[in-house]
Formats: sequence, structure tokens, C-alpha cells
Amino acid sequence: MDGARLIGALPPLRGKLTPGADMAKVTWFRTGGPADLLFQPADEADLSAFLAALGPDVPVTVVGIGSNLLVRDGGIEGVVIRLSPKGFGEARALDGNRLRAGAAASDKRVAAVALEAGLAGFHFLHGIPGSIGGALRMNAGANGVETAERLVEAVALDRKGRRHVLSAADMGFTYRHAAAPGELIFVSATFEGVPAARDEIRAAMDEVQHHRETAQPVREKTGGSTFKNPPGTSAWKQVDLAGCRGLTIGGAQMSEMHCNFMINTGSASAHDLELLGETVRERVFAASAILLEWEIARIGRFEEGREVLSFHP
Repeated sequence: MDGARLIGALPPLRGKLTPGADMAKVTWFRTGGPADLLFQPADEADLSAFLAALGPDVPVTVVGIGSNLLVRDGGIEGVVIRLSPKGFGEARALDGNRLRAGAAASDKRVAAVALEAGLAGFHFLHGIPGSIGGALRMNAGANGVETAERLVEAVALDRKGRRHVLSAADMGFTYRHAAAPGELIFVSATFEGVPAARDEIRAAMDEVQHHRETAQPVREKTGGSTFKNPPGTSAWKQVDLAGCRGLTIGGAQMSEMHCNFMINTGSASAHDLELLGETVRERVFAASAILLEWEIARIGRFEEGREVLSFHP
């Protein structure tokens, strides 16, 4: 799809339009092909106008800060929407033990605002390298707490630019998943915490940070946890039992430090990374009859002749 031609069919917008945008610069893996067109809206009204004008046949993909994302080497068809911190990154305390945050606000920023407001229950966000939009879409969680436990309501735009307000019940949260329609683009959310002493909140945040720095390869090119935890066990334990700690394909490796983290050692293609993940899934199933589910989102087109088949037993 021609990104420049798409731009020509749109009305004047205040946001930034980039045809052929390099998605490798967006993801933490630092891999992936270009997007046909990248749009970074100025604010909610700008995004609404863009969606209302965009043809219904044009594919739309929404990305956040790219921490839990693998873009395939063939790039992404249609439009990629990326919300900027400038237009969607506000996070502030409200009355009634509540916080409001834009979808582009980092999880860590929201945890810091909660600390300043003396609200407990947000410490888990301090250790998640993502944004609120991603937390809503996948019910992000850590340290025994999930987004679902704190959410009051979320605001989203549909494919035609219309505004919707969803309650926590409307989101249909389950483990690392939200059942809200995939076409919805979250723009902000309101959360509720529990009043607590700042020293207590800070201690919980420090514990999260210590665990992350000592148990996870945070200084590598990684996408965070590769697989969801299966019922009754941990994904890393199953990866380890299958002999996949340190397993390498091309420039992709399952971390020696935390073997549920996949890393780009410097030269990995998206093909290397996805093939490594599927190889691990196959070996884990052979070892324990457990079928691991991806936690990392894989999007976009394969390069011709370099498709990766999803493992199915």
C-alpha cells in the first residue's frame, strides 16, 4: 500500500504523517520492516478526524512504546498509529483516590504519580516497561497485581472516530487479555487506588525495581516476557526444563539470565526471533505437553520465502 497516496486522500491534520516509517526504531527489539504509513496524532480530536476520514478498507495497527512487540521483516500494511506522550501522555491525580492517565503515559510514570498522591496499588506498574494503552489491551500485570484490579473506566475511539467509555466490566479482562473489540483505540483511562503512607508505597516500588534489575535482562534488546505463564507453573521453568535456556537462532537468543526473555544479541532479524520462539514452543511441548502461548505481540508481514509457521501439536 502506498503511504504517500494515503496521505493525499486525507484532510489537513495537526499530527505527523510518515510514509515508509522505519519500525525498527520503534520496537525494543530494534528489528522489523517499514510501516506503509505512520500517524502520530496531536491529540484525541486529531485522531478522531483521521479515523473518520480514513477509508474502511485501510488496515489500522496501533502500537505503543514497542516494548512487548515484534514487527516482522516485511513491514506493516496500511496505517500504524502511535500515540505520542505530548498528546496522550498526561498522568495526574483526581479526587476520590483516583488517577487519570493518557494511553501514551508510561506505566512507570503512572506509578510515580500514584506515589506522589499517596495511593497504593500501582507499584506493579513501576516494573513494567510499557504504556497505559498496552496495559489496557493486555491486562498488564506483575508482582501479583493486574491492571483490571485498578481500572475504573477507559476511553477509546472506534474505527470511525467515535468516542466510547468502557467500564472495567466492559473490558472483559482475563489473564493478560482484554476482550474489548480489537478496533478500539484507547486514549485514556481512570484508575482507583488505596490511600497509604508514601514510605510503604516506595518500599513496594523498590522491591519491584530490585527484582527487575537482578532477575531480568533489562539492558538487552528484548521484548519482556516472551510467553504467558501456563496454569499452575511458570513459563521460564518450562523453557528451562526443555533445555532452551541460552538457545540461539541467528542473532536471537533465549536469555541465560531469565530464559523467558528473548533477546536480540545485535544482529537478529524478526525472522530469527519468531523462529526461536516457535522452536521453544515445540520443544517445551515435546518435554512437558504444555503448549506455551506468546505474550509478545507479533505483527506485520513476513518477507517472501521467510515465513515462520506457528507450532501446533
